[in-house]
Amino acid sequence: MGKTPSDLKKISIYISLILRHRPEVIGIKLDDHGWANVDALLVGISGKYPITRDILEEIVRTDEKQRYSFNEDKTMIRANQGHSIPVDVELPLAEPPEILYHGTAERFVASIETQGILPKKRLYVHLSLDKETAEKVGNRHGEPVIYQVDSGQMHRDGYTFYLSVNGVWLTKEVPVPYLKRLER
Repeated sequence: MGKTPSDLKKISIYISLILRHRPEVIGIKLDDHGWANVDALLVGISGKYPITRDILEEIVRTDEKQRYSFNEDKTMIRANQGHSIPVDVELPLAEPPEILYHGTAERFVASIETQGILPKKRLYVHLSLDKETAEKVGNRHGEPVIYQVDSGQMHRDGYTFYLSVNGVWLTKEVPVPYLKRLER
C-alpha cells in the first residue's frame, strides 16, 4: 500500500528540517555544498518514518516547490535553497528581472520598513517572480503583506542575485530604498 499525500508531506517536512537546518537530528553530515548521502538519509529517516528509496524519489519528483535535487546517479540529495546552516549550493549568479516580490506577514512590517528585508535565520532573502507566489508565502506567516522589490536597480547598484533551481530568487538583503509596500 502506497503512502498518502499527507504521509508524504510529513516526511517531506522532516527531510526539509534535516537538509536545510539540522542534519544532526538523524546523525548525518552535509558536505560543503549541502549534499547528503541518500542511503544515510534513508537510514536516519527510517527511525521516525517508514521510507524507501522509491518514496524518497516520489517526494523529490512531486514536491510542488521543488525543494530537493538528486545528483546525476541519485546517490546524493540536497535542498535547493532555504538553508540556515552554512552551505554553498553552487547557485548561479543571475541578472534579476526589474521587479521581484517578497511576501511576509503584517507583524514583520515595522522591522522591514526600518531595516529592509534581512535573511534572519536563513542564508538568503527569498524573492518571488510574481505577486501571487509572494502572497502565498506571506499567507504562511499570518496576514500577508507584499513588497515590490526594485531588483533591477539593486543589481545595477552592485547587489548580487542568484536563481535557485526551483525558480526562487535569492539575495543577501534588500535595503529599504528598494522596497515598495503594495496595497491590497
